[in-house]
Amino acid sequence: MTAASAVQAAPQAGPAAPGRRALAWAAVAAGLLAAVVRLALIPRSFDLFGDEVIYADLGHSVARGGFPRLQGPFFLHGPVFFYLEAGWIHLVGWPADVVVRIDQMRVLNALLAGATAAVLVLLAARAGSLRAGLVSGLLFALDPFCIRQNDRVLLETALLLWVLLGYLVLAPLAQSPEPRHARARAAGAGVLFGAAWLTKDEGALLTVLPLLAAAVLRWGPRRSLSLLAAGVATAVYAAYVGVVALGGEWSTWWFAKTAGARRMLGLTQLTGFNSKGAPSLVARLGTEARFFGTSYLLLVVAVPAVLVLLRRGQLPRLLALFYLAGAAALGYAVTIGTLEENELYLLFIPSLLILPVAAALWLRGPRGRAGPGRAKAWAGICTAAVAVLACVNLSTCVVWLVQPDNGIQRLRQYMAAHIPAGTTVASVDDSPPLTAGTTFWALSDRYTVGPWASAADRARHHVRYVVIPWLEIGQGYSYLTEAQARSLVRGARLLFSFHERTYGDLALYQIAPPGQRPATGPAAQGPAAPSPAPQSPAPQSPGR
Repeated sequence: MTAASAVQAAPQAGPAAPGRRALAWAAVAAGLLAAVVRLALIPRSFDLFGDEVIYADLGHSVARGGFPRLQGPFFLHGPVFFYLEAGWIHLVGWPADVVVRIDQMRVLNALLAGATAAVLVLLAARAGSLRAGLVSGLLFALDPFCIRQNDRVLLETALLLWVLLGYLVLAPLAQSPEPRHARARAAGAGVLFGAAWLTKDEGALLTVLPLLAAAVLRWGPRRSLSLLAAGVATAVYAAYVGVVALGGEWSTWWFAKTAGARRMLGLTQLTGFNSKGAPSLVARLGTEARFFGTSYLLLVVAVPAVLVLLRRGQLPRLLALFYLAGAAALGYAVTIGTLEENELYLLFIPSLLILPVAAALWLRGPRGRAGPGRAKAWAGICTAAVAVLACVNLSTCVVWLVQPDNGIQRLRQYMAAHIPAGTTVASVDDSPPLTAGTTFWALSDRYTVGPWASAADRARHHVRYVVIPWLEIGQGYSYLTEAQARSLVRGARLLFSFHERTYGDLALYQIAPPGQRPATGPAAQGPAAPSPAPQSPAPQSPGR
């Protein structure tokens, strides 16, 4: 690839211009790069996130069939990802250790991310050029935000893969000449869009909503084909609801979905940046700009890119509607809805898709290919920008690789060696009485864990230990203020501390029962100096 032609546009025929073999190799290369980068970072680069344990347990619950269950049937999200997990569990097993288990489930998402990179190459190549497809796949493969998202057991990776597969199947219908079996292709796209909807409800916003807009505006495929795809997606979801009703779980499903709708609309704020006591989104973005600055830059540049697509042909307009649907959903979440950081992925993927396509179409110009001098100059600038982004993002991956972020795993190892199973441990990163934090999900398989920081609760439950992720305290993800947390551990004995990116200083303290003097040993009043494996005497057996 020369600097002068990195994102040069292909003729309008799109898929016929790049050779099939070259396109296939490009998709495979991007997919392998994305998968390898994510697999390399799994063991120690992203600490355990509480929702991962929940989603992994839901997958395990359907390994023998039936509806997903978590203390009863689980209908907040659709079941498709959990059945994918169940198939993966049948292949690789279900380890007893929760950290090993989550790492094993993360491999599944890393492989799904590899498939996502390949589909991005194919879809961007069809809409723009082979080189646009390569750039789209490369940007995704090395994007820090996408890497972190894909290396956690969350729903968005599978959701966007189904969405992209649907648009890839639908794309030829938005170009001339229309392929054979157009209705069957539209129906197939609808099935894939239905799978996205059954992964997470936002899938409908990214698929059915753009298809309905395309039908009204007469963009993309013929109106009848757009409506057919939207109708099939709706029928797939309706079939699932019918199965739920036949299984006698209609009322449970309705309660879960209405509660989820209230959360999505912002009527109920339990989590996210708009919830009470949550940190500022702007402050969080500023804090993470060190690693995700290039990702945020791409989001900004995608805004003018969508204007190019809206003026260039039916398929680019369809992809622009896909981007605008993601932007509208995220915009609503930012203002009054429930905004969680992983929701940004719903806009990252459309942005990484449309940027290279818009560059290719812009270089071609509205009235045919741009002059050779202008094309070479702008293509050189675009190639240099892509190269700089790739180098910066690759350096971020190297930093993540050499600086461990696995404090939960180290904490579990320390506690297994020094603290008996069944011991009562207080957690502070919860939002009682509704949601439990990462400490609960990380330790509850071996210890009795709960939000028992008050003197009365500590006495009632015989609490002798408390785990404090200090960064979570500082960001407001706790029922305690930072001053209350410091007061809790004032005079306590620090047993373990590890400094990392995800939770800051992750610390374990031995605290005296209410009314008793603290145990002898080093006292602590807040975040302590990091130590990967404190060599302190084994603690006394706690009261239970």
